[in-house]
Amino acid sequence: MRQTASKAPKRPSKGYIIGRSGFAKISAVEGIRTTAAMDEDFREFERQGLSADERRKVISGKYGKAR
Repeated sequence: MRQTASKAPKRPSKGYIIGRSGFAKISAVEGIRTTAAMDEDFREFERQGLSADERRKVISGKYGKAR
């Protein structure tokens, strides 16, 4: 009698992270170019080790529309 292997439990997705160069390539296809100031911001985020939430807050504060 053949024994079937049980499937591993499905793990929740943690997302996929791309690097700055990958992001730049995807953005170029969309017609979006980052400025020198934006590139400097991204380098600073990496230097400071900011989380994704912290990065979003800084970006929205600096580049977001005032409401």
